Amino acid sequence: MKSNYIKLLFCAVSMVVLSSCSEEFLDKKPTEFVDYDAATKTTENLMTTLNGIHRSLYIRYEDQSQSGLGGLMQQTDIAGDDIVFPVTNGWFLAVYNWSALQNINAVDIRYPYRTYYRIIRNANTIINATDVAIGSTADKNIVKGQALLYRAFCHFQLVQLYSKRYVNGQDNTQLGVPIILTVGNEKFPRSTVEEVYAQINKDLDEANNLLIGYPRPNKSHLNLNVAQGLKARVALTQGNWAVAADYAKKARTGISLMSVAEYGAGFNDYNNREWMWGSHINEVQTEYFGNFGAYMSRNYNSTVIRSCPKAINSKLYNLIPSTDVRSTIFSVDGKHPGLSLASNFSKFPYTSQKFLSISTGDSRCDVPYMRAAEMYLIEAEAKARLGQADAADILFELEKARDPKYVLSTNTGQALVDEILLQRRIELWGEGFRFFDLKRTNSSLDRTGANHDSSIVGGVFVVPAGDKRWQWLIPVDEINANPLIIQNEL
Repeated sequence: MKSNYIKLLFCAVSMVVLSSCSEEFLDKKPTEFVDYDAATKTTENLMTTLNGIHRSLYIRYEDQSQSGLGGLMQQTDIAGDDIVFPVTNGWFLAVYNWSALQNINAVDIRYPYRTYYRIIRNANTIINATDVAIGSTADKNIVKGQALLYRAFCHFQLVQLYSKRYVNGQDNTQLGVPIILTVGNEKFPRSTVEEVYAQINKDLDEANNLLIGYPRPNKSHLNLNVAQGLKARVALTQGNWAVAADYAKKARTGISLMSVAEYGAGFNDYNNREWMWGSHINEVQTEYFGNFGAYMSRNYNSTVIRSCPKAINSKLYNLIPSTDVRSTIFSVDGKHPGLSLASNFSKFPYTSQKFLSISTGDSRCDVPYMRAAEMYLIEAEAKARLGQADAADILFELEKARDPKYVLSTNTGQALVDEILLQRRIELWGEGFRFFDLKRTNSSLDRTGANHDSSIVGGVFVVPAGDKRWQWLIPVDEINANPLIIQNEL
């Protein structure tokens, strides 16, 4: 019954159905479900379902660390080289030392697989019902366009995690992930990486048309700038440099960069002029110890923040000029004098205060999913790889906003690309990009010579490019539920 697949709460706080790729892989609560036809009859009802997806980006799932996209962002940075655990900590420790990534029973690999497919299923509910729903064309475009972006985004995240990297100029017939376009319990095999990216781009292109002129109510909704930004992100990963540069420039048009003062004040408000897409955590929807700020802030009074604050790779920090505002959001001695930390907060070198919760007793911290700075970096990198003369100018425009002393780069070719990639590491620290950047550039993980502790990382200091561990294993629950799924190399 379709009523088993859509969860709809007709109230201000919409929740999304916790569903996934295969029927046996669901958490079903029948009392929370309503008739499918009622849920999809009008564009107003579909908008309620869409609001449920918006809300699902920051709800708590199976445990308190699984706080929607914020938790997933943490995973893909913690698996990289630029976030440092100063002490042993239970949350995402198995991601930090890479043991979970090759464990078919690990919660940490099941969490993204389930979460992204849950969002896909609910997006499909909207996409497949919109054309025949009662409502204006404008309303149909709004709900369908955003649902298409969610479907594209989730397939994009999944194929980056569970498949081999996309290589421009090759056939990319390596196994990708199942492409799910319907609301049902059919079992699908893994499509090729090429096929997955083709579907992602198809959805993105349609969304870019449907969302033209949409005046969104707030930044948790996805507008044309976000659609263009996601198109740029995908094109960069595929090595489609011209498309990446074009869409990144479109996406950032009309959006101002933060001032130095705004940057140094901490990332916690999605009304920030530079944020393009983010989640606002209001008081009635807080997840308390499950909020992003309960893990990534420096000021919230929780066990994980007091005992294991997140630090930056010391080698990376030492490459940030003292005149750059981004050097001020990390504390070299760990004391953070501006935060007045209580005596029971452990102090470690190079800890971050980039993200700040509302207070020591309130962990709410808005979560950034896309900022204009990323678009400058995408445009600059794509143009540098194309050998275009203005690549350094694009980088200069961003870096001058961070460091008044920054001088226009004279680098060209690979040296300029390397400089831009370094600035990505500094600018986007903690925002969920590092693992993906290492993988897409076919770079090795290298934690050597920095403040990573061997006993905490489990000796995982280097993972060579092309190592099988870059492909996370498909969770055993999905393998058991779907006989068409082929596991990655064990």
